[in-house]
Amino acid sequence: MFLMTQTKNGISALELSRQLGISYNASWRLKHKLMKVMKERDDSRPLQGHVQMDDAYWGGKKQGGKRGRGSENKHPFVTTVQTNEENHPLYMRFSMVTSFRKKELEFWAGKHPGSNTCCVVSDRLGAFTGIADTGHTHTAFVTGGGHESMDNELFTWVNTMIGNVKNSLKGTYHSINPKHLPRYLAEYCYRFNRRFDLKAMVSRLGYMAARTCPMPARLIKLAEVQW
Repeated sequence: MFLMTQTKNGISALELSRQLGISYNASWRLKHKLMKVMKERDDSRPLQGHVQMDDAYWGGKKQGGKRGRGSENKHPFVTTVQTNEENHPLYMRFSMVTSFRKKELEFWAGKHPGSNTCCVVSDRLGAFTGIADTGHTHTAFVTGGGHESMDNELFTWVNTMIGNVKNSLKGTYHSINPKHLPRYLAEYCYRFNRRFDLKAMVSRLGYMAARTCPMPARLIKLAEVQW
């Protein structure tokens, strides 16, 4: 647990097996069980207040396949960053979804934001209109593309986090099975969300692991539930 929480960019199962002196299969199971704990813990914490939101994708175009959002090799996930009144980031959450459709975002918004109304800002992607239908305040802006969108202060942190997590995952893992992607995203978010109290991170993770339902190998190998 110490290696997983204190390493800046995470640690692969192969490196974990070398550090602990155990088999790769054992280290893979250990890592994924702990990432499952991280995901369940953060999913139970609702987003509140000011929230920056954007769509993001993992993967790229396959040779001979479609390009852009329609690529069969791109896996969509919702990126959200909760900020304070000074626009400083507090918490982040990356939630894998099946697609960016209005009903999908309505379902997501009914689970992750808190019971109190959130003030969500996003671009004008049509699916994001589903946020307002769940009772939250939603403001959409035309962001443009390239550096123009990156320079918009309303989306500074959500754009920064998308770049950071992609670079982190690509730099740490040789490949990621899309069916387990939600756990890898949750691992990054878990460490970021607890950066203010690093000393307590390991003990808190151990405490939550003891309170999480057992996850045998036959279940841990299945696709992670999205959202």
